Amino acid sequence: MRLTILTKKLASFEPDGFPFLSIYISTESNEHGRDTFHIWLKKELSERGKEYEENSFEAQKYSEAVERINEYIQNEVDPAANGIAIFATIGDQDFFEVVQLDVPFSESVLHLSDRPHTFPLIKAIKQNPAYAVLWADTNKAEIYVFGGEHRIRTDVDADKPVETIQNTVTQGTKVGGWSQGRYQRHIENFHLQHAKETVAELEELMRKRDIENLILCGDESTIIPILRPQLSKQVEEKVIGILNMSRYDSAEEIREKTAELIESEKAERQQKQVERVFDAAKAAAGLGSLGIESTLKALSNGQVQELVVTSSLDKIEYQPGRIEKILNEYAPGNDNSPVETMPLVTEAEQIADQLIGRALASDADIIFIDDPELLDECGGVGAVLRYNINATANG
Repeated sequence: MRLTILTKKLASFEPDGFPFLSIYISTESNEHGRDTFHIWLKKELSERGKEYEENSFEAQKYSEAVERINEYIQNEVDPAANGIAIFATIGDQDFFEVVQLDVPFSESVLHLSDRPHTFPLIKAIKQNPAYAVLWADTNKAEIYVFGGEHRIRTDVDADKPVETIQNTVTQGTKVGGWSQGRYQRHIENFHLQHAKETVAELEELMRKRDIENLILCGDESTIIPILRPQLSKQVEEKVIGILNMSRYDSAEEIREKTAELIESEKAERQQKQVERVFDAAKAAAGLGSLGIESTLKALSNGQVQELVVTSSLDKIEYQPGRIEKILNEYAPGNDNSPVETMPLVTEAEQIADQLIGRALASDADIIFIDDPELLDECGGVGAVLRYNINATANG
């Protein structure tokens, strides 16, 4: 299942009165090169199972879920995956989904509630968007895609390029009876054609996969001056850096070097995003909100264009009473619901999930901010709005 579909499915899950398991596992090896997550998972599942010993129905359902989880871990985990997220119901509904990612989660945690805990998964997705890397010389080019949905552990091989473009080798070709000028023009035309073919493949791939960032790798004195002018204006604006790389040993080397550029770009972008939120909130048009209370209202009204939230759950600050009032005001109003569907306002995880769920439902962008100090003034949450309700009403 594609991540975009799964995340919306999780966010729209309606509590049915039974527990819901959300398990996040960081599967990176320890300092001795050993996997220890199996031990942690076994212990956590055993401890939580004790909560259902007095309820035969839930005890049975929990046991079935644990068996399913263990079977998956034993047989289907990719050894190269660094993060695993498992979602399973302990009730009448048959809900079992697993995501394996290249990136680890910040910590392993088992969350048991009446609804999915989505914050860590959405954060992992949003903080690791897909980016394309084009490595090229004068007769060969390879395109890699790192991060994003296409780097979920599936049938995509991280050590191989998505596209390889190979043309006739020109280095070392004998001139023969050609004049040097004629031969040079021939080589230049060949390089230009190679560049055009490469860029055409690249742009088609970026379009299909909705990739917003591009890094160019190659010899800055030969291929890059030929390649870059062939990029369309739209793709040219997505170039965030150039690496002078004439040779490389593996895709992992490219990943490591380009990741540094991505991290630098991300930090700069986050800084600008926070400034954008504060500027929008302070402007006369009032197209910004600061704080979880006003942002939750705006999300519930479908006003939010960009939700900005701190990456640290413990940095989200709010008054539970005010949040409860807002949630009641915007409750669906289904009096026939067999269970209480309101989240616990004292649990920051559930309130954060409410923000994320409403953002996903209204197709708002979600931006996580790594530096907690940037959002200290507004309790870790803010937004840029599509429109101002008050301004519309007064108009």
